Amino acid sequence: MPNLFDNLPHDIEDEEFVELLAHPGVRIERIVSNGQTTPVDAPYDQDHDEWVLLLRGSASLWIDGDGERDLRPGDHMLIPAHCRHRVTGTARNEPTVWLAVHFG
Repeated sequence: MPNLFDNLPHDIEDEEFVELLAHPGVRIERIVSNGQTTPVDAPYDQDHDEWVLLLRGSASLWIDGDGERDLRPGDHMLIPAHCRHRVTGTARNEPTVWLAVHFG
């Protein structure tokens, strides 16, 4: 994938995860969402830290202990290991593109 915005899927049932780099201790991926959300009863609880950057579209994230945040392109945040979180909304009329860095 030479460009993060090449071959963006539209109207997809499930989010698309594309691994861009895997190296001991770090994994970088492109995530494309198109209206998907995380079920209320199944928040993420990861064993590693994750830094996310919203590149295109829009999204809302719920972070345990911090509430819900609306994200727009350029917004980024660190989600520490074992911090329960979930995606509460993504744009339906265009692909939402994330860059995620998993480490630790």
